Amino acid sequence: MTTEKKVARRKLSLLELAQELGNVSRACKVMGYSRQQFYEIRRNYQAYGADGLIDRLPGARGPHPNRVPEDVESAILAHALEHPCHGPVRVAQELAMRGVQVSSSGVRGVWARHKLLTKHERLLRLEKSTAERKIDLTVEQIRALERFSPEFRERHIEAPHTGALVAVDTFMVGSLKGVGKVYLQTVIDCHSRYAWGRLFTTKLPITAAQTLNNDVLPTFEEHDAKIDAVLSDNGREFCGRPDKHPYELFLQLEGIEHKRTKVSRPQSNGIVERLHRTLLDEHFRVEGRKTWFETVDEMQTALDTYFVHYNERRPHQGRGMKGRTPLKAFKEGILKPQPKEQKRTTPKAIAATAA
Repeated sequence: MTTEKKVARRKLSLLELAQELGNVSRACKVMGYSRQQFYEIRRNYQAYGADGLIDRLPGARGPHPNRVPEDVESAILAHALEHPCHGPVRVAQELAMRGVQVSSSGVRGVWARHKLLTKHERLLRLEKSTAERKIDLTVEQIRALERFSPEFRERHIEAPHTGALVAVDTFMVGSLKGVGKVYLQTVIDCHSRYAWGRLFTTKLPITAAQTLNNDVLPTFEEHDAKIDAVLSDNGREFCGRPDKHPYELFLQLEGIEHKRTKVSRPQSNGIVERLHRTLLDEHFRVEGRKTWFETVDEMQTALDTYFVHYNERRPHQGRGMKGRTPLKAFKEGILKPQPKEQKRTTPKAIAATAA
């Protein structure tokens, strides 16, 4: 029996005792109530019946007047189920792109009412919902809890405009049965966070050059932009003798400066490391549980679909992004050609030209 029911039963006993004794003062003295409390209890019992014996908390009844509408609250809860690791700012941005206007504090208010303030609580809700419904998990519904975030490493890189610095790296995705190890050649524009990725079964300089030539450079040429410098680690697929190494020769041919991270400070390439973590959390760990891949081409098709979402529809919260998509930041960061200055024509110049 709950405390409220015990109190209600004690109040009812007070009323019954007063009726039996015919003396309100004596009944109140026995039960430990005042005469004022007795008359208030009797009045509530006569007006509301048994419900009047339950203590009512002071304050407004029903939802708060500033509470978000039910359709917005349903959208927030649905998004938390689909993307349990998104923060309140990210959720507000995602919903705004779908036409649902709500602030990050409004998102937190909905989470607080449903006990979903922490990422762990939202993941437990997803696990419970999945176990009850017996459904297959969708994209981004399975995401591991990562305690270490290299987001702060981005402060070491300054890229004032699109193409000012492009970071590249090689990432081992895993192994395919009958195929072997699968490597991902990753390229990301440090200004806009626009990213490219190509899967290979080898880790060679030619694969790194192929990714730049077939995927990255055509995108820059399409938007009339260019790459000033490329930042890489000291991996053998990126570094070697400038007169013999294929990747070094390719950069020289395209007129691109090659910068390397220092051995004493490898975190200077943190933007591409952050991209690898995002790819793991939002794509590889999810698709690996949904789809049985047999070839690298199948993995590449799924990866291309994700990159379309990442570059064109996913709001980014990195430093300087302000919720923009990488494609929007890529276009806005392109340097516009400066108009050529026209020389003033003087009478002496006209005479010299005529002569």
